[in-house]
Amino acid sequence: MSFPLYIARRYTISKSKSTAVNIITIIAALGIFVSTAALFILMSGFSGLRDFSLSFANATDPDLKIMPSSGKSFTVSPAQDKQLKAISDIVAYSGIAEERVLFFYGDKEQVAYLKGVDTLYTTVNAMNDKKVLLGGRWLKMQTGQAVVGAGIYTKLGLGLFDMRSPLEVFVPKAGDGAINSEQDAFNKEQLIVVGVYSISDDVDNRYVYCSLDLAQNVLQLKPNQYTSLELKLKPGVDEAGLREKLQGIFKATIEIKNRAQLNDSLYKMLNAENLVTYLFSSLVVVLTLFCLAGALIMLILDKRENIKTLYSLGAEIGTLRRIFFYQGLFITTLGTSFGIVCATILIILQQQYSLFMITPTMAYPTAFVVNNVFIVLATVFGLGIFASYIASTRVNKELLEIE
Repeated sequence: MSFPLYIARRYTISKSKSTAVNIITIIAALGIFVSTAALFILMSGFSGLRDFSLSFANATDPDLKIMPSSGKSFTVSPAQDKQLKAISDIVAYSGIAEERVLFFYGDKEQVAYLKGVDTLYTTVNAMNDKKVLLGGRWLKMQTGQAVVGAGIYTKLGLGLFDMRSPLEVFVPKAGDGAINSEQDAFNKEQLIVVGVYSISDDVDNRYVYCSLDLAQNVLQLKPNQYTSLELKLKPGVDEAGLREKLQGIFKATIEIKNRAQLNDSLYKMLNAENLVTYLFSSLVVVLTLFCLAGALIMLILDKRENIKTLYSLGAEIGTLRRIFFYQGLFITTLGTSFGIVCATILIILQQQYSLFMITPTMAYPTAFVVNNVFIVLATVFGLGIFASYIASTRVNKELLEIE
């Protein structure tokens, strides 16, 4: 152990003769402990809120989505279908036929998206999960069954399995010529609502799900014609390499987006909020480490006679400065370590026992993220090193010359 490190350790674990210096040092250590714990708890809380917010998108958005680069739809030939199935990185893919249409039920109407899905859709997206479906069940293929969002269900006053009052779908027909009747203007289908889902207010008022064949029929699409393909990928897939393969299959006719790109505005908002939260919390750490610098300066003044003795025995000023620099690091390490440990315990307790609630039935979400630990350590130690260095420069020739 080097001489400055040894003296710094002795100064850290031993009490000063001055009660005021002891109190200030304890306050500095407690301040680092509290600010570290607060920073880590806030970042973990925000990570929990971030995961909670993204869980809504994860329920409806696939790992990758293939869309036409121009127009509303594209076709998948038997050869292209075979090539897609041969890609080992793709767990499953689902053909989608989707369009904004007009729904009627009784004397009420609602504009929303009709989304036709195939049998593999629930493999790609967990829409048939019990946490997503509020009532009823998921639809069966080759039927006129539908699953609607809770918002649409409430606005239209729908009922489940109501065979006598089906939900009517109207889609404008493409073409020219005079319109003499309703049949000339619209394609019409009737749906029997068999399930209600709830994810978020936006999604609950956006989609009505039906079987793919029904949607293709009412939208006047061919059996191999889709508005998009939704893909579920294996964990750890090289996305860039997979994109190249898909572009090779479909040439320049498609556009590929991952979940983050599909929710670009949401991710940007969450990242901005995360940065603001971190900067605001870091201000508390900055103020706390001013206390550390003050405590070290008070300790330097208290140990002035000892410093002068060491200087007279041949210790250089740089060596004497390192003593108090290392002491600042010791205090920072102690406060930071206890802060991280206590914050981790509190986060685990929150996850297990729901100590803090947002609503009577929903606990405040938290997430233990390893990256947050490194960010907190880098922040506190970075500022601690700076504060310790500034305080240690108080050891100079002017101090040693004071009688």
